[in-house]
Amino acid sequence: MRHLKYILILAFSFICYACVENDPDIETFPSDDVNFKYEVIGDYKIDYLVGSQIQFTNTSVVKGACTWDFGDGTPVSNEENPIHKYEVAGNYNVSLTVENGGKRVNKIFISDIFPTVSMGEIDGICEVNKTFVELSVDLPNPDNKTVEYEWVFPEGTVDENMNPLSTSNKENPGKMKFLNVGSQKVVLKVRLGGRALQEGVIKIPVGYTEEVKTLYYAVKKGNLHALKLIRDVPENIKVYPFDLGVKSGQHPFNILFSDSLLYVLDAGKQIGYIDDVDENLGDGKISVISRDGSTVETMMTNNQGTAFNDPHFGYINESQQMLYYSDRNTGIRRLALTERNLQMDITNDKYAYFVQNTSLGYYDKGFGWGAMNTSFTRLNDGTWWWPKTYNNLGIFRFKDSDIGGSDIPASGITAGGLFIKSLAIDEQRQMVFFAVREGATSGIYAIPMADIPNESAGEAPLQNKIKDYLVQELVSDSEGSTSEYVDICQMVLDPEDGSVYFGFRADPSSSVRSG
Repeated sequence: MRHLKYILILAFSFICYACVENDPDIETFPSDDVNFKYEVIGDYKIDYLVGSQIQFTNTSVVKGACTWDFGDGTPVSNEENPIHKYEVAGNYNVSLTVENGGKRVNKIFISDIFPTVSMGEIDGICEVNKTFVELSVDLPNPDNKTVEYEWVFPEGTVDENMNPLSTSNKENPGKMKFLNVGSQKVVLKVRLGGRALQEGVIKIPVGYTEEVKTLYYAVKKGNLHALKLIRDVPENIKVYPFDLGVKSGQHPFNILFSDSLLYVLDAGKQIGYIDDVDENLGDGKISVISRDGSTVETMMTNNQGTAFNDPHFGYINESQQMLYYSDRNTGIRRLALTERNLQMDITNDKYAYFVQNTSLGYYDKGFGWGAMNTSFTRLNDGTWWWPKTYNNLGIFRFKDSDIGGSDIPASGITAGGLFIKSLAIDEQRQMVFFAVREGATSGIYAIPMADIPNESAGEAPLQNKIKDYLVQELVSDSEGSTSEYVDICQMVLDPEDGSVYFGFRADPSSSVRSG
């Protein structure tokens, strides 16, 4: 009984505690008998904008004194059908309370005002130092407030009289043309009733007068860009990139081109080791984008799949019309270039491996488990060059007929001990280009094909003489960790003139700038 005494005392203490709580606020619950509607009156009737006159109409069944609370901190209204204006954009809860009838709360969203800049129609493309364009602005002004304009034009903008045009305070700045190639960014700053609005921006694509080659690249945390490769640029013309207006993605390691389409391989958020125990952290994808950025399609996503299966690097076989793509560290798969809107499902034969680490004779005799994938390619004779950056570094060469065999492929290993993130091979000029990070001086190397050894056949390792082929020392500012640095993740060859292009983000200590 002594134990029961303590239990009763404890229970009584909880009851006493509940009794001293403050009385709850009295709330008027929603009533089906109370309701209202609202609409914009005057101009811009389909837009609920800052400064718009909004007519609130009581449609309640019950009658009684009305109290309106517009949710923006302004005084309540007791009118039957009030008109109200919001001065700040946002979501608001509007309540109508009818005396002795109940209450109704509805939401309303008020949009801010911002200028929209557009370019008038022109015939064909906007050509450098030739095509005049006119810009116009659409600016809602429901409250008829004073408007101040400030146009800011890029370097190389001129008016009809060829006078330099850098700024203008007119609503219509008149005709203009551009003396530089690329996306020309025009900014419009507006003050409405003294309040600065969100800036209006238009990027006008200005083309060159002749057809030239285009280099595409991805900007980290930015968009895809296209740069015209103009060799003999006139002195008065500067060449800037075109902004395609398409997001680069999280880690777009490779951009491939086929039949006027860009294939962007985005490895997703996670690019290194992750403990994906539930095998659902994948978010990589392959996107297909028209060369002018006007259309964007999804070829395949790995959303909520295993993170290590995200697409990292790729190669397009034009004769087969196939895209070969590697995962993080296991193998290479392939898809037809025409595939769209796929969700990777590794239980489906469509996503079976073309080749895996374990399906080559190099396994345990050249590289081991988890050998990391990097940029890879294939020669016209069918030989694949597959660099690895973990569990034995180097380039592991093979042909389709070697897949599934137990012997080391006759093509053999080359560049053993070198961390090669990307490569380009010029078969016409018999040159091989490497981006090396470790195992030799970090930088770009150009090596005659005849000097590339087959180290599996006992030839002297390339690493012993690699210093003789250094073209440019480069120290990059790279994401990633040991064996998985992003570094220079793609090299592109121009087969016509033998030029090699790559993107480089310089380390702060580097004497070579990013570009």
